[in-house]
Amino acid sequence: MKKCSLNDFMEELKPWLDNDHIKEAFIDNKGHLALMFRDGMKNVYAIDDCNQAQVEGVIKELKDKGIPVAG
Repeated sequence: MKKCSLNDFMEELKPWLDNDHIKEAFIDNKGHLALMFRDGMKNVYAIDDCNQAQVEGVIKELKDKGIPVAG
């Protein structure tokens, strides 16, 4: 699991934010954002400087980019 700020998370993932790279995104049972990549890797992020509305904004952006979001 990686702890990061919302800005750091978005900057780190900017080159990968499409459905060619990310297979699925979901919020795990601990409230962390998890990404499953097409190459079999899974990254879990504890975004520590935002509220639920901001996380929902990230989820919407993922959906808008064609990435399936579970839940």
